[in-house]
Amino acid sequence: MRILQGGGFNKARNKVRYSSERQAVINTCLAMNALGINQGMSGNVSVRTEEGFLVTASGVAYDAMTDEHIVEIANDGWQSDYQPSSEWRMHRDIYRTRAEAGAVVHVHSTYASALSCLREDIPAFHYMIATSGGNTLRCAQYATFGTAELSKNMLAAIEGRRACLLANHGQICFAEDLDSALGLAVEIETLCRQYAIAGQAGEPVILGEGEMGRVLEKFKTYGRPVKNAAEAS
Repeated sequence: MRILQGGGFNKARNKVRYSSERQAVINTCLAMNALGINQGMSGNVSVRTEEGFLVTASGVAYDAMTDEHIVEIANDGWQSDYQPSSEWRMHRDIYRTRAEAGAVVHVHSTYASALSCLREDIPAFHYMIATSGGNTLRCAQYATFGTAELSKNMLAAIEGRRACLLANHGQICFAEDLDSALGLAVEIETLCRQYAIAGQAGEPVILGEGEMGRVLEKFKTYGRPVKNAAEAS
């Protein structure tokens, strides 16, 4: 990553720039820890901007974060007293390849992290797997955290999806805004917990492709305002 020197925005301006978006990122970080889907300083959050994106700094406790701990990245350049998250590449690559992505949440939630260590996709044991964008919750191949290889593997796993597991690591997801991305991260963790419990009780019955096709079609309007009576039926 290239560090911008001079000529860009000065430190005082950097603190004010995208102030409301910076606070929204901090609020999301505090919420994900309070919800129990992340611990300590692990995980990271970002939101898209007109020029690039804002992402959490590396190694800063979320309850101590202020505006200056949210690093602005544009064209792979940044200027800040703090290093951006080591996973900035995953955020950048999602924004570059998925125009619909407005925010990204990466967490080390307990059940998602545990199942990621199996390095297996999670099948459609529950119809809500469709929230990931397909009929499976994929698991990306393993690579060292913070590397370009990990980001490449993540992109392959998230193709046609909005979320995936990261082998021996955790989960990552994106949505149109921070609230939706956080909600999806909670849903992914819930599904992982349910799958783990179901596996302890017996062999989960997997929904077929036909049924999941119907579910995915229904999800195209799931949670959206009804425009006419036909959609409500």
